[in-house]
Amino acid sequence: MVSHRRDPQARTRRAARVGVLSAAATAAATMGAVPVLAEPAPPPPSDSAEAARELADLFAGAERAVEAYNGASERVAVLTEEFERHRDRVAEGQEAVNEKRRTIGSAAAAEYRAGGLGPAVALMMSDSPDRYLAAATALERFGSRRAGELRDLVAAQRSLEQRREDASDKLEELTAEQTRLARHKRAAQRKLATARRHFDELSARERRERERAEHEAAAEAPPATAAEAPAEGSGRGARALAAARGVVGSPYAWGQAGPSAFDCSGLIQWSYAQAGVALPRTSQAQAGAGRKVSLAEAQPGDIVVYRSDASHVGMYVGGGQIVHSPHPGATVRYESVGILPVSSVVRP
Repeated sequence: MVSHRRDPQARTRRAARVGVLSAAATAAATMGAVPVLAEPAPPPPSDSAEAARELADLFAGAERAVEAYNGASERVAVLTEEFERHRDRVAEGQEAVNEKRRTIGSAAAAEYRAGGLGPAVALMMSDSPDRYLAAATALERFGSRRAGELRDLVAAQRSLEQRREDASDKLEELTAEQTRLARHKRAAQRKLATARRHFDELSARERRERERAEHEAAAEAPPATAAEAPAEGSGRGARALAAARGVVGSPYAWGQAGPSAFDCSGLIQWSYAQAGVALPRTSQAQAGAGRKVSLAEAQPGDIVVYRSDASHVGMYVGGGQIVHSPHPGATVRYESVGILPVSSVVRP
């Protein structure tokens, strides 16, 4: 019978790749050192209204880049956990193989001292018990019990090889996602730098008007009324809203999900986590994390999704208001639900 074995050099290469977790898993930690080049500044706007529109477009583009980064970051975290589980299974498989080889080795040594058979000793010197199992003479001379032990060893080695291949595949997937994460991070940093530079170039009057509008919106914390109270069964929405209210005034920070700084989807995820509800990390995923209702049916705690690409989210407060983390340079605050085009309302 012909023995079909994988190329031992290929197996060695795969096993070596599994051992590079420390390099791959820490790659994301070094991404902050990537130099960021700001995008070319747009031509100066002709009036205040145009300046506001251009700035809104720049922040919208930056927010899309931030959400792409958040999605890649979430996938890296998941893949890292999966790879670590595969790595642990490889270690367990290796220990099982070592134990079976020790058992057979002890028996082989005893048989050798008693004048037993050479193949038992040769088995311990070989990396391929398949070759001995394929030989009927070896099975006959070892007897049924030894043959069973050999079969167990072969099965354990095959399982170990498969686990190594699975871990290697997962490592490749993780490394590719970390590369995407670095690319999204550079894009987000570049777009955010452009938006902030554009904001800094606003005239003193335009900046004062914008800051005054932001302060007025932040001061408009609507009181909760009986008519706006969550309906029965939506208590977690009320708890999430209470958490979001508690961090009003916290700064926007891209890629952050609390407890002291937030981007838009980070605020929603963190607030619902305080209510015991696990939500996805990105605004696009949060747009599908519950039952859709109309804006007219919105209750406190519902997620208000903005723009057709779901690149921004806020939490409905009641009375036509939301609480959200708008953009860099701003803080978590209350604003009108109509600040941007609403694409959907979701009740987790």
